[in-house]
Amino acid sequence: MSEAQRECDGPDCGNPAVVHWTQVVNNESSTQYLCKACAAAKGISTDPPAELDVSDFLAQLEPTESPPASEPSVACGFCELTFADFRNTGRLGCSHCFTTFDANMRRLLERIHGSSRHVGKVYLPPDPAAADIDRRLDGLRRSLRRAIEAEDFERAALLRDEIREHEPG
Repeated sequence: MSEAQRECDGPDCGNPAVVHWTQVVNNESSTQYLCKACAAAKGISTDPPAELDVSDFLAQLEPTESPPASEPSVACGFCELTFADFRNTGRLGCSHCFTTFDANMRRLLERIHGSSRHVGKVYLPPDPAAADIDRRLDGLRRSLRRAIEAEDFERAALLRDEIREHEPG
């Protein structure tokens, strides 16, 4: 029976389950499938969540103290976005904004996540894409040609070996 066709785990209830509820207490997890009525009896809402507006969310996280007078006028040197623009839209303009608004971003991340440092797992793709391997091989071959032209044969031998490691079959 698929998860979409499950029956409610509630007492003497055979209605179709609409909620998959997992609760963790003292590092032990328990899962229940509940119908709308049993979920309501446990205080679980089955109404869809209201759409989240990022700018409203960010405005709620504003510090109670007023920011220094110079902050609103600071703009990213690359895309010219100001921090006030970021607060209004909830979107940074480019990757350089992280550097420009470093102090503000750290405060914001600390308020949202409790820290401005990543402490979780890092995603590593299972295998690099073929395009990445080809790009790497092209760079190694260019380096090999330059090493041969410069008569740096030791480096050329190392590059040749690295190319052989990356070449398919």
